[in-house]
Amino acid sequence: MNTLKLRDYTGKALSECTILELYNAALALTQDACRNRGYNSGKKKVYYISAEFLIGKLLSNNLINLGIYDDVKAELAEAGKDITELEEFEYEPSLGNGGLGRLAACFIDSLATLGLPADGVGLAYHCGLFKQSFEDRKQHMRPDYWRKWGMANWMKRTDKHYKVQCGDLELLSTMYEIDVTGYGSKCGRLRLFDLDTVNEGLIGSGIGFDKKEIEKNLTLFLYPDDSDEDGKLLRVYQEYFMVSNAAQLILDECVERGSNLHDLADYAAIQINDTHPSLVIPELVRLLTEKGIEEKEAYQIVTDVCAYTNHTILAEALETWPKHFFKAVVPHLMPIIKRMNDAVKAKYEEPSVQIIDEYGNVHMAHMDIHYSHSVNGVARLHTDILKETELNNFYKLYPEKFNNKTNGITFRRWVIECNPELTELITEKIGEGWKTDARQLEQLIPYAEDETFLQCILNRKNTKKHKFSAWIEQYQGDKVDPESVYDVQIKRLHEYKRQQLNLLWAIDRYLHIKDGYRPRRPVTVFFGAKAAPAYVIAKDIIHAILAFSSIVNNDPEVSPYLKVVMLRNYNVSMAEKLIPASDISEQISLASKEASGTGNMKFMLNGAVTLGTMDGANVEIAELVGEDNIFTFGQSSEEVIEHYKNADYVAKNWYKKDKRLAAAVDFLVSEEMLEAGDRKLLKQLYDELLGKDWFMTFPDFESYCKTKDKALAAYEDRMGWAKKMAVNIAKAGYFSSDRTIDQYNNDIWHLEKDC
Repeated sequence: MNTLKLRDYTGKALSECTILELYNAALALTQDACRNRGYNSGKKKVYYISAEFLIGKLLSNNLINLGIYDDVKAELAEAGKDITELEEFEYEPSLGNGGLGRLAACFIDSLATLGLPADGVGLAYHCGLFKQSFEDRKQHMRPDYWRKWGMANWMKRTDKHYKVQCGDLELLSTMYEIDVTGYGSKCGRLRLFDLDTVNEGLIGSGIGFDKKEIEKNLTLFLYPDDSDEDGKLLRVYQEYFMVSNAAQLILDECVERGSNLHDLADYAAIQINDTHPSLVIPELVRLLTEKGIEEKEAYQIVTDVCAYTNHTILAEALETWPKHFFKAVVPHLMPIIKRMNDAVKAKYEEPSVQIIDEYGNVHMAHMDIHYSHSVNGVARLHTDILKETELNNFYKLYPEKFNNKTNGITFRRWVIECNPELTELITEKIGEGWKTDARQLEQLIPYAEDETFLQCILNRKNTKKHKFSAWIEQYQGDKVDPESVYDVQIKRLHEYKRQQLNLLWAIDRYLHIKDGYRPRRPVTVFFGAKAAPAYVIAKDIIHAILAFSSIVNNDPEVSPYLKVVMLRNYNVSMAEKLIPASDISEQISLASKEASGTGNMKFMLNGAVTLGTMDGANVEIAELVGEDNIFTFGQSSEEVIEHYKNADYVAKNWYKKDKRLAAAVDFLVSEEMLEAGDRKLLKQLYDELLGKDWFMTFPDFESYCKTKDKALAAYEDRMGWAKKMAVNIAKAGYFSSDRTIDQYNNDIWHLEKDC
């Protein structure tokens, strides 16, 4: 029974407190509850190193995991206060950007819940990626000063400091900790490193700053603009600062637990999340040899400790750094990396598997594969592609290292917290067990034939749609019809995710309406995405969406039937409101290019139906729910890979033979669009699509339009659609991050649970 009371932390009656006073009291109560629970511990611990942890707001999630949400809510209500005011007051930490960071957040939640000794390790960014606004129908970027709004109170400063040598600079770090609450279990921690010398005053216009003053800028931003050499060097500084601190922390803690370092693999497992933390490998070798261990043995120790998760097959995302960057930032590591490469070269002459290529570039993924004992993909299709094509030469060398760990999400946050209406209905039907064993959601399958249950699902979806409609009007002034189909694509803006395909469909729909077509039901197309600062075409796509939305939404002939909404500064908090309200989940990446996706899992858990290519985890979703409960379209991954292999795709050929496609593409530079938008940016996007279309939007356009029409027609059979919703919810349990983490532990880490 919870003995902690909110009123014990305020010093006066709750009814007399300001929102800030109540928020700080709730925060203090939560932190005490964490300490009372204790922290998972054991001989061996996993250190999950990641450049991103997109953890979202913490108050409600922590209160739920600690089992005190209802108590706090009731205590506030008794005083005439509403807990939602505290939830809205809280500021979201800006420690990540997209799926990579949200996955890391889900994983540390599941690690804590499952009783596994584990820490997340990363950087304490001051301003995150950026705060997005729209001006002149273009993306504008401002610093996201999240640490100035009370949220930093979750992040506790410790007395742990490490020296990190970067070229001529000696940096002294400070470690911060954020408690990670497990659901009904002990807690874990997120350890974040910073420099006390970082100066937010260095930021000038927008998110510009002097990239040379490393002591003042190192942790200002996540992924600082790397379009110039100084930006690229800063990325290397960030990555090395992160892993040097992590490596020193790991060795210290393992020695404290009894390791003699020769047996380090009995005390530590390091999961390298994407290539950003790859320098932990040579850094550990350096530290071990400094402590008297022979370098050859150090290679083996590091290999036994480290495991690598690959998140992409995109060449630009597999980091490769010119050797001179390392000579500038980490000259003390370069000889080690060269000797590691010499050891590889002595075994394998094949140029494609070398760590340092013929041009002197250092391939981070290659180092990860050679000097770790596990290499995993994040969906079955993705892992197969890695083994069969993209990393085939490595797979031939190390078939025993390669394995699949299909991603998962923490359903505590993604339904229990953000969709209490649906949570209540599920629990009413199948009991409480699904909250700790998501596979129990399968027990809902018989209810997919129960019209009373199906009507309840529809009613709850309708409630969430009305709530989101009210919220979005207040947030950014968009009036949205809750009776329309909510068609949603929310994810990082990248050409391979193909927001441009969705835009072309919306243009096609607009042109049909202008020609006299009157849809039976309106559709609201939601986009939510940030484009990286240096990603020009991604920003052009955002501009085109904003320009087009202004045309559609202000046309009285069209707006009753079609609305396009670009969400400002899309983040976790917004996703928690929109995903439960969504009808159609847009997962339309080019087949073979999306490693997994996790948004697709959150949508299905909340009863949205997937419209997607057979890419990433969509393949596994389709197998689970069956062809009647998903809408798939487009080329297969095999067809796409073959096109790239043969270099035979010509965008203009598809444009010339499809009049409907040509009309939609041409509209990008029509008089209406040029009046609403920027001629240069629209022409830039138009030329990119016609001249290149690297992610093959055009070949999938016809199939996408037909399949979307099929989905919209199916929506009108409300009971039939509700059945699709029920099946998706029932089958979502497989995609729990608890399942994923159990598989990591059973196959890779081998930790003992602190039960």
